[in-house]
Amino acid sequence: MSQKENKVEGEGSEALKALFSVIGMTCSVCANSVEKAINRLPGIREAVVDVLNNRAQVLYYPSLVNEETICETIENVGFQAAVIKDETNERSTQVCKIHINGMTCTSCSSTIESALQAIFGVQKAQVALATEEAEVHHNPKVVSYNTLLQVIEDTGFEAIIISTGEDISKIELKVDGVDTDHTMKMIEKSLQVIPGVQEIVIYPECNKVSISYEPDMAGPRTFISIIESTGSGHFKATIYPREGREARRKAEIKQYYRFFSWSLLFTIPVFLTSMVFMYIPGIRILLDKKLYNMMTAGMLLRWELSTPVQFIIGRKFYIGSYKALRHGSANMDVLIALGTNSAYFYSVYSLFRAACSRDFKGTDFFETSSMLISFILLGKYLEVLAKGKTSEAIAKLMDLAPETAILLTLDHEGNVLSEREIDSRLVQKNDVIKIIPGAKVAADGYVLWGESHVNESMITGEAKAVAKRNGDKVIGGTVNENGVLHIKATQVGSESSLSQIVRLVESAQMAKAPVQKFADHISKYFVPLVIMLSFSTWFAWFLAGGFHSYPKYWIPSSMSSFELALQFGISVMVIACPCALGLATPTAVMVGTGVGASQGVLIKGGQALESTHKVNCIMFDKTGTLTVGKPVVVNTQILNNMELREFYKLIAATEVNSEHPLAKAIVECAKKLTEDKEKPVWPEAQDFVSITGNGVKAIVENKEIIVGNKSLMLDQNIAIPVGAEDMLAQAEGMAQTGILVCIDKEVAGIVAISDPLKPGAKDVISILKSMKIRSIVVTGDNWGTANAIAKEVGIETVIAEAKPEDKAKIVRDFQASGYTVAMVGDGINDSPALAAADVGMAIGAGTDIAIEAADIVLMKNNLEDVITAIDLSRKTFSRIRLNYIWALGYNLLGIPIAAGTLFPLTGFRLPPWIAGAAMAGSSVSVVCSSLLLKNYKRSQKLDNLDLHEIQIE
Repeated sequence: MSQKENKVEGEGSEALKALFSVIGMTCSVCANSVEKAINRLPGIREAVVDVLNNRAQVLYYPSLVNEETICETIENVGFQAAVIKDETNERSTQVCKIHINGMTCTSCSSTIESALQAIFGVQKAQVALATEEAEVHHNPKVVSYNTLLQVIEDTGFEAIIISTGEDISKIELKVDGVDTDHTMKMIEKSLQVIPGVQEIVIYPECNKVSISYEPDMAGPRTFISIIESTGSGHFKATIYPREGREARRKAEIKQYYRFFSWSLLFTIPVFLTSMVFMYIPGIRILLDKKLYNMMTAGMLLRWELSTPVQFIIGRKFYIGSYKALRHGSANMDVLIALGTNSAYFYSVYSLFRAACSRDFKGTDFFETSSMLISFILLGKYLEVLAKGKTSEAIAKLMDLAPETAILLTLDHEGNVLSEREIDSRLVQKNDVIKIIPGAKVAADGYVLWGESHVNESMITGEAKAVAKRNGDKVIGGTVNENGVLHIKATQVGSESSLSQIVRLVESAQMAKAPVQKFADHISKYFVPLVIMLSFSTWFAWFLAGGFHSYPKYWIPSSMSSFELALQFGISVMVIACPCALGLATPTAVMVGTGVGASQGVLIKGGQALESTHKVNCIMFDKTGTLTVGKPVVVNTQILNNMELREFYKLIAATEVNSEHPLAKAIVECAKKLTEDKEKPVWPEAQDFVSITGNGVKAIVENKEIIVGNKSLMLDQNIAIPVGAEDMLAQAEGMAQTGILVCIDKEVAGIVAISDPLKPGAKDVISILKSMKIRSIVVTGDNWGTANAIAKEVGIETVIAEAKPEDKAKIVRDFQASGYTVAMVGDGINDSPALAAADVGMAIGAGTDIAIEAADIVLMKNNLEDVITAIDLSRKTFSRIRLNYIWALGYNLLGIPIAAGTLFPLTGFRLPPWIAGAAMAGSSVSVVCSSLLLKNYKRSQKLDNLDLHEIQIE
């Protein structure tokens, strides 16, 4: 079993059981075809079809497939399907997202992750340091989200709930004018009677109402109307302002800026009195004035100024270190607290010793502790600023949604009665929305009236505007360039393509790359090891000074040997930086996935990035991948005396029941031969059967019609004339697919169908060869057509007549031979192979971005994005390596220098406050290194491709 299969099978989520009614099955053959179709879907553990009771029982993983997809698959086979709601159909897995404040390094995220995974009922927990979020898959019947929050807070961090589930069909409203609990109860009762409302949760402390509902039956405008009509119009309802990641990031930036500003206010005088004013004669006399015994005014002033910095501004480091140590771990806060406390309390000791002695000549290090905290706060401020830029991709995607929409009211004949402007978040399913030139499309839907061109580049990455007219689909967030459109909303809110893309990118940024395990492993031992090194450094220099192992002139005139040793120990403690290691991978993954999303390449996290950069073999499906995916009939040969119109009427009546692209091509050709080309009427097809991978058969006008490939005819014991064999060979030699038509057990004709190559396909294969990547064609089409296509694009290895389940086996065979395999397909028949491959790439997904079997979704229908995905993953992984080299190299070089290894030879030593500044700078430098990925440009070779569009008439 391949690594990818293990991932799919052991997704960490519990398999759910669902029961479906399947109407139309007549025999075990029907049951087998349904069973096979379901099992080909990604995330299916087991499917059993009962033909006697017309039922199908399916065990599936909800993170990979849903009940709606299973229903659609059954219907595509040719049967009616519906979910049977019973006790087996209840959700047992829920995804909870939580924002976590206070994490400083991978030690923190690992501690939280371990605590969450130890809870009974939690199937999987991921904690991302870079995004400061946790994603927990749990059984809501066993463990509530409040328990998850409590566990995180017990671990020592602040937890804020982002979402308690998938947030599909859920809205939060703020109700103004509520003064009592009784009033809230009245509103709740009013909402409960609305059809489609599933759950209502009241938050009286903030006048918030959370409503879960079925979007086909109700929507936010309905709820607002009901609330405002309750209580004689005293209430006002609005959508509750939701605090997003960007708002939290801004609050965090503001907080660190405020801490740093206050710290600087106290630290600058401390710095001046200890390092600048001492060289100004007049001021030095005032600072050196003895107040009591040997205690000077300068010492007392520095103590007063540094104490607020140490205990008020630096309070967060004490809290963080206490919470970490309480749970048996050590993080960066521990290092900072130990280093600053060592300098501060030794300085306090020196001050009191001077006050109690007439001959003590000790030195204070108050400037060390206060400057350390100031530089660390500056570093954290710059770090959160830089980290905010790594997630700009999501912010830009969120900004695509328009703020308002023009809602139309139509009469029964479709005439516009009125229009009004509403908040775009109030758009409901089946609303009719007016899109004026220059405006953004408010929701996913289709055009009811009007013609225009829509710029979809912000969603698909396709620069050319797409023509839209009656019946065409539109995507929310895209821009209408000219003409007015009336669209009917079909997917709104969190169901929209834009919301799905945002969730996909957010999920990608949460997912850890396997290489990050290296940093997680090091983080367990990093801080304890640094503390040991720090004490060892201090002790070694202290002993060396006590035994006079080095000359006295090495000791600065203002210090003793003990103080020199103490400074070396503190420098070692504060220069070590576990943060840089922890940020090396996630920041690069965040920027890389964001850049990919902006170019129409959706990469599902670190695992996909790491696997993609290793790819050395790519398997391409033919139809819709190497070819345009819109087959057209190019030739028809009738072998009997039947008229062309009658011939096509019979086969169109059969093929109209199939969803296969070749079937659609035949039906489209047949339409041109009918009188009513827009709405043709076909004879009724009885006993329709779809034979997966081979063809279809039915009874039309008392004639048995079989349409399919050569294998189907042989299976049905139908003799193929020599002339038909020659015609098939001729069609295949011209890269055409030959379809045999049999009427009443005799071959009556051949239909040749051509699917043109995608623009630039040959050049893309050539570029892949130059990247030392092997290309293979794997298709269910016949050998002749497959070989002709492969020869045309320059691919040497061809595997044809492969059924969907065979493709997955072929992928595994190549993996066993040592290849890292990527599978590129359309995400339908190719889903088993996409799931089995090391990297699955779903090409030309358009609005269907929820292809769970794929690791990478290529939004455009362009083959060159395969190269972009591989090139971007290689660049991102190179950046991760560079980040690790910098983070490790910094610590490996910085710690010995801070420990004083250069001091005996050069007299150079690193004061603790400079070591602290260097530590703060290391994290910032790693984040900035990752940010350089934002400058990524796709390969110049791709810009030179001839990608003129092929028009299909």
